[in-house]
Amino acid sequence: MKETSLALSLSLLAFVMTVIWGSPLIDLLKYFKVGKIIREEGPARHIEKMGTPTMGGFMIIAPVLLLTVLLNAATLLGFDILGQSVLIPLLVLVSFSLLGAVDDWEGIRGNRKGLGMRARTKFLWQVALGLATAYALKYIVNVPEMYWPGYPEPLELGAWYIPIATVVIVGYSNAVNFTDGLDGLAGLISATAFVAYGAIALMQGEVFLGRFCFTLVGALFGFLWFNVHPAELIMGDTGSLAIGATLGVFALMTGQWLILPIIAIIPTAEIISVVLQIAYFRMTHGKRLFRMAPLHHHFELLGWSETQVVQRFWLVSLIAAMLGIAFIFVE
Repeated sequence: MKETSLALSLSLLAFVMTVIWGSPLIDLLKYFKVGKIIREEGPARHIEKMGTPTMGGFMIIAPVLLLTVLLNAATLLGFDILGQSVLIPLLVLVSFSLLGAVDDWEGIRGNRKGLGMRARTKFLWQVALGLATAYALKYIVNVPEMYWPGYPEPLELGAWYIPIATVVIVGYSNAVNFTDGLDGLAGLISATAFVAYGAIALMQGEVFLGRFCFTLVGALFGFLWFNVHPAELIMGDTGSLAIGATLGVFALMTGQWLILPIIAIIPTAEIISVVLQIAYFRMTHGKRLFRMAPLHHHFELLGWSETQVVQRFWLVSLIAAMLGIAFIFVE
C-alpha cells in the first residue's frame, strides 16, 4: 500500500507540474509559429487542425526528466525514492524524443516541409537506438528476458533477445506514432498502458520502475488537459516516438512483453492496419483493404465522430489492459 501511495503521489505531482507549464509552452510554440501542417490525403475535417501548435511531447518529457533527476539526486540525502533502474527508460524517453523533434522540425521548417524526415533515415535511427537499448537491458541491467503466463520463473532467450527487444522498442515507437492522429487518442491510450505496466512493476516488487511509470502517467494526463478535443496542442513525433519506445522498454524490463500486444491493443491494431493496407494495395495493384489507414481514420470515414473514435478506442484499450494483467495470474 505504501508503494502504491507514493507512486500515485508522484503521478499527481507530475500532473500538476505539466499543467502549470503547459500554457507557457503553448504560447511559446505559437510565438515561434511551430504549427502542425495537415497533409491533403488525410480526412477533410482535419484541415481545421492546421496551425495547431505541435512538438507537444516536450510538455510531457520536461516534467518527467526534471522530477526524475531531482528524485534521484535526493538519494544523496538518504531519501530512497527512485533508483538507477529508471535511467534506461529515461534515456530512451529523451533520445527518441529528440529524434521525434528533429522529424517534427523538418516537417515544419526543414527542406521536407509537411513531410518530415525521410522514413528510411528515421527508421535507421530508431533501430540504432533500439539495439543500444536492447544491449543495455540484457548485459547491463540483466532484466528478466521473458515471462510465460502461468510459469513463475523467467525464461532465457539467449542471442534471440537482442533482435526481439529491438523489434519491441522500434515497433511500439512507430505504433504509438501511428496512433497519434486524433485529439487525445495517443495520450489516453498510452496512459492506460503505462498504468497497467506500473501496476505490474509494483506487483513484481520493481518499485522504482513502478514509480517512474506512474510519473509518466501523471505527465500524460497533464498533457491531455490541453490535448482533448479540440486540441490546443498536438503531441507530434516529439512525444509519440518517445512514449511508444518507452512503453516497449517497460514491457521488456518487467519481462512481460508477451502481453504488450494485448495491453497496447490499439497501437498494435493501428500499426497492423498500416502494414495490411500497404501489402493489400501492392498485391491488388491499387485496391484498399481499409478506407484509410491507420485504423482510426477508417472509422472516421465510416461516419464516427472524432470524439466517438477516441472514447470507443479507449474503452477497448481499458478492457484489454485489464485482460493483459489477468494473464499474469494464469496458473
